[in-house]
Amino acid sequence: MSQLLDRLNYALEMASTAGQLILQHYRTDGLLVESKADQSPVTVADRGAELLIRQQLQQRFPDDGVLGEEFPDTPSHNGYRWIVDPIDGTKAFVHGVPLFGTLIGIEHDGQMVAGVCRFPAMDEVVYAASGHGCWWKIRDLPERRTFVPPTADLSHARLMFTEPTHWRQTGRFDAIVQVMDQVRISRGWGDCYGHALVATGRAEIAIDPLMSAWDIAALIPILREAGGCCTDWQGQETIFGGDGVSTTPALKNAVIDILSQAPPLNRK
Repeated sequence: MSQLLDRLNYALEMASTAGQLILQHYRTDGLLVESKADQSPVTVADRGAELLIRQQLQQRFPDDGVLGEEFPDTPSHNGYRWIVDPIDGTKAFVHGVPLFGTLIGIEHDGQMVAGVCRFPAMDEVVYAASGHGCWWKIRDLPERRTFVPPTADLSHARLMFTEPTHWRQTGRFDAIVQVMDQVRISRGWGDCYGHALVATGRAEIAIDPLMSAWDIAALIPILREAGGCCTDWQGQETIFGGDGVSTTPALKNAVIDILSQAPPLNRK
């Protein structure tokens, strides 16, 4: 088995194990929610799941690096790095909404080469590795290869977006309004769930005005292997753009034309 597929299979195992830990805290009374420096929420489930993943990686791939949301970076000694968001969509998790996910991305020599996006509360996972396609599995049903939809007309597209306050905070509210005015359906199913909808053919566009490296890393290979695109608002496939959009190749230029004209985020 190749080094990449070995790591992908291990990522799937870790996402499942982390999901079990997360569900122990889901919809429980007395869940303590803290605010980080950027005012985003964090819980014992976030920290516990990331710590579990890091411990498992240390045992199986001790020379691999780790970049995560909750703990300091671990440098890579062999070109491989894992990029982890234990709970993407903590606000959904805190409020008992099942649309949160565990994201595990695998980077090799600076390129995202594999990704896992697991939704613990729905027992659903979308995953991919470079050259091996994008796959979708729900509960005990057989896994199936999945693709972005073939939609080529923006007026027929379905748009997913994250909470509007982020758009106002970044001075980019005009951008979402412009896209909403041109698509068929707009829904606020954001965070990784919206991007997974694109990868599995249930939407054409998912847009986020604020994305950290751990928010987008796993999604890049997933969308790429599904035949789509996951880039920053300038159309670049990068984990450091600060924003993100997943879409179909046929719609990419039209969407990027709108987003790239929005006032740029001030990243000091």
